[in-house]
Amino acid sequence: MCLILLAVKSHPEYKLVVAANRDEYYERPTAAAAFWADNPGICAGKDLRSGGTWLGITRKGRIAALTNYRDPASIKANSPSRGYLVRNYLSGCKNPVDFLAWLGKNAGRYNGFNLIIGDKDDLYWYSNRGKEKRRLTVGIYGLSNHLLDTPWPKVTRGKEAFRKLLSSKKDFTPDALFTLLADQTIPNDKNLPDTGVGLEWERMLSPIFITSDIYGTRSSTLIMLDKKNYVTFMERTFNPASGQATTGTYEFLTENA
Repeated sequence: MCLILLAVKSHPEYKLVVAANRDEYYERPTAAAAFWADNPGICAGKDLRSGGTWLGITRKGRIAALTNYRDPASIKANSPSRGYLVRNYLSGCKNPVDFLAWLGKNAGRYNGFNLIIGDKDDLYWYSNRGKEKRRLTVGIYGLSNHLLDTPWPKVTRGKEAFRKLLSSKKDFTPDALFTLLADQTIPNDKNLPDTGVGLEWERMLSPIFITSDIYGTRSSTLIMLDKKNYVTFMERTFNPASGQATTGTYEFLTENA
């Protein structure tokens, strides 16, 4: 993922709302979100190159999401796939604290990442660049390709729009959330971060929704978990060649762990 907005216990109906965009090279093969044939408890998309995923939820309410930490100068060749961190948490049985304790001993093997993991009642953020874990208490959070709540323009703009939607009974709808995630506003150059990719790429990567000839937003995902533990999972995938979008929806009541 390249933008994740989270509302934790910040809505009268929902204990968790996630609105996220996955940005990737168009040529990277991907399967749309579904319950996996080889692990039917997991609902997630799948990276068909490495076998991992970037965001998912299980029937028991285990949740995980990943963003890369943008730092091209520190890229390690032949490092393990970061998408397997999400897959391994979703398919495993360790609680978040134990999983992060294990990960803290192994995180140096991976290129830079942010990981959000938890369950229907408890969420944590961890980065192998920040080297700290943080429990996400009541609040609204934004995460892109730096540390949690780093005020990049897309994070700041996204959180502000997200907060407005959450506070409105009338406007808080899946369509409105997808519209937020489709925002292609490019900020002023003076507000762009300098992550080592050059100004042209910083501009291209700066909107909430990215488009270019080779790289862009491949999918937008919503997860809405209400106070009765009923999950609505919606993914809108984009075909850059045709300009068409397809939306899939999965709904279920979480099982007891």
